[in-house]
Amino acid sequence: MPVVAAVKKAFTNIFVLSWDVSLTLINLVSPKRKIGHVTPKGFPGHDGKWPEYIAPSSEDSRCACPALNAMANHGILPRDGKNISFKELNHAIRTTFNFAPSFCFFVPHFSADMLHKPYSKGTFDLEELSLHNGIEHDASLCREDVVHQPDQGTPHLPFIKELLATATGKDAEGNPLLTPADLSAYSSKRRVDARETNPEFTLSFFHKMFGSSNSSTLLTILGGRIKDIEPFLVDERIPDGWESRIRAPMGLTLMTFNRTVLKVERGIDEKKYLASENETAQAPATAPSPSS
Repeated sequence: MPVVAAVKKAFTNIFVLSWDVSLTLINLVSPKRKIGHVTPKGFPGHDGKWPEYIAPSSEDSRCACPALNAMANHGILPRDGKNISFKELNHAIRTTFNFAPSFCFFVPHFSADMLHKPYSKGTFDLEELSLHNGIEHDASLCREDVVHQPDQGTPHLPFIKELLATATGKDAEGNPLLTPADLSAYSSKRRVDARETNPEFTLSFFHKMFGSSNSSTLLTILGGRIKDIEPFLVDERIPDGWESRIRAPMGLTLMTFNRTVLKVERGIDEKKYLASENETAQAPATAPSPSS
């Protein structure tokens, strides 16, 4: 019944929120995990040793999320990307990326609701997560809109290369880093371009926030580091020796993550980007030099 389902959903959300707040407070007063020990012993990725990477075949199921595809490409999730249980996804995300238990429960539970499947016993194929305007959305940073590319399991390399080239930050060793401002600027560009080229373009407030959530993982679990982001997005591969940049003992909570999400979303200014595009288009051509 709709009323029962609504009440159950409300109680679930209250439970997750309370749990998440508690984990956030524990993180504030507890020591961080040591570098090199973020991935628990006995799980894939401990000591930076990830299972063999195998690129997907045409028969394998993949989705619009590079992180989940990478887990399948390394065999952390089933390599064919099929018949994955929501509970299995919960545990795999937790140990691979060090998201908090509350986060790891909420996302698969949301996905189960989106697909009208039971969280406790349901299974799914990765491609099902690409349901348009479910989790997948227009103006993605690494996928063409579904109107142009129905297969959302395929990265769009021109977008990825353009995104990586926007990096303005530097780490202590001088390596390039993506910053929140970089992601806001490129998100602005993608939203403007997608709106102009996609006759069926839609992007609700919810999906704007979800888009900024997706891009914020590049800043959190990957630390903005281009050398790690590139293989994740281009090959959907976990780099050798890599571990999550999240060292909080309870993992990355929804509350902490959303601070980064809001920073990225608040920095998006489509009008500013559109104005700069118009100025470029209207700039007079440089006059040819007179011949000597």
